[in-house]
Amino acid sequence: MIDFENLQKTNKSFFPEYLSSFRETMESGWYILGNNVSTFEKAFAEKVGVKHCIGVASGLDALTISLVALGLPANSEVLVPSNTYIATILAILHAKLVPVLVEPEKETYNIDPGKIEPAITSRTSAILPVHLYGKSCRMDKIMQIAVKHGLKVVEDCAQSHGATLDGRQTGSFGDFGAFSFYPTKNLGALGDAGAITTNDPELAEKVISLRNYGSKIKYYNDVVGFNSRLDEMQAGFLSIKLRSLERINDHKRSLAALYTQGLDDRYIKPVSEANFFDVYHIYNVRHDDRDNLREYLLGNGIKTEVHYPLSPHRQKAMKGIFEGEYPISDEIHRTTLSLPIAFSTTHDEVKFVIEVMNSYLTSR
Repeated sequence: MIDFENLQKTNKSFFPEYLSSFRETMESGWYILGNNVSTFEKAFAEKVGVKHCIGVASGLDALTISLVALGLPANSEVLVPSNTYIATILAILHAKLVPVLVEPEKETYNIDPGKIEPAITSRTSAILPVHLYGKSCRMDKIMQIAVKHGLKVVEDCAQSHGATLDGRQTGSFGDFGAFSFYPTKNLGALGDAGAITTNDPELAEKVISLRNYGSKIKYYNDVVGFNSRLDEMQAGFLSIKLRSLERINDHKRSLAALYTQGLDDRYIKPVSEANFFDVYHIYNVRHDDRDNLREYLLGNGIKTEVHYPLSPHRQKAMKGIFEGEYPISDEIHRTTLSLPIAFSTTHDEVKFVIEVMNSYLTSR
């Protein structure tokens, strides 16, 4: 059986260092906001190319705290792609703001810059682009629009660790970059974890306070804050894995190249552009017969996933929040299929997936 993701295999090569870090942290007696967190924050800020990184408890918290720290007017509108994962929209709602869906580009699955300006109203306060599947959004165009209209920008970088546009890392363009280190990410922890990046020292100070009960001095609370601190254990693991992020991304890119070259062109495959460095957190294809294809692959010992099966505006939790139709999002969610591309996935496994997928087309 070819797993879609096997976290034990993905992390196995790091176990000796993880155990050493765990033991050191356990024996130190310092478990919250200690040296591990500050060390990782510094290293990750350098990796992203920003001045500040603040560790938080999860990717959702990274998004929510970023929006709260911006001090946007209550009930103002935030533009967000219509095919994003639900966490992006939840963050907007938790920050007491209004999500406004903007359709993505069919080719990249990222928010379409050409559709952003028509969606801007007098109530719009921010844009929340999502670097989906490990490909940077067109941040050059998005930032031009944001500057023109005086809008704030929070990047959702949950799937784009190490991805670049014109050599610039995601998480370094907007007012904030919000990262998730959920275990399946290219830079994954062994539990929930997240971080916020920024070049603005005042915004960084706000986030540092917000993540810790709204307090700068212990027991003195200046604002209504959160309990959202990157754990010392997870920070230690992340510092270890960060040193191998380029190796992880290179492996996934090599698997993606095999897929792109070997899969029949009747599958809609991810686009590759010269000025984008894609890190393939997910390698997705699209096909009208997705569900039968997925069953066929499983029958041949290949596990896959669907990111994601239902458009956000069709989720039960979003009833009454969104109006109108989003046909591009619906089409993507109906046809998309994510193929095995983990750090533990081998080249031979990918070649077998390609063989089975191509045989599916000839059998029809």
